[in-house]
Amino acid sequence: MKRFLITLLFISSVSWAQTENNVPGPAITFEESSFDFGDIYQGDKVEHIFAFENTGDAPLIITNVQVTCGCTATEWKREPILPGEKSSIRVNFDSAHKVGRQNKVITIVSNSVAPLNQVKIVTNVLPPKKDSDSQ
Repeated sequence: MKRFLITLLFISSVSWAQTENNVPGPAITFEESSFDFGDIYQGDKVEHIFAFENTGDAPLIITNVQVTCGCTATEWKREPILPGEKSSIRVNFDSAHKVGRQNKVITIVSNSVAPLNQVKIVTNVLPPKKDSDSQ
């Protein structure tokens, strides 16, 4: 019993003394993983900027940003993002020819330790506004 307690004490003290296990390499950390535009009208164009930081210890390179349909467009910095540096991905959504609840997933491909990351935009597209002046 005494040997067991000493072993347990040793193991717990060694594991407690370990520093945080940082995986070497670039790491992308988003401030938010989704954004809801709420209700918009058919034909509206909306935009959101997803901010992120390279929380790793090597330059982060975004090689591609994939969207689920042609109604969504993206812009991002093509240059390497240094450790500790912040950047963003601009997402534009065009609601033309859309009605109802829309969920769009944006996949970020990079050299991060987790090479695929996703963010999402959500909105509810209402039928187009009726022009009150045409009555």
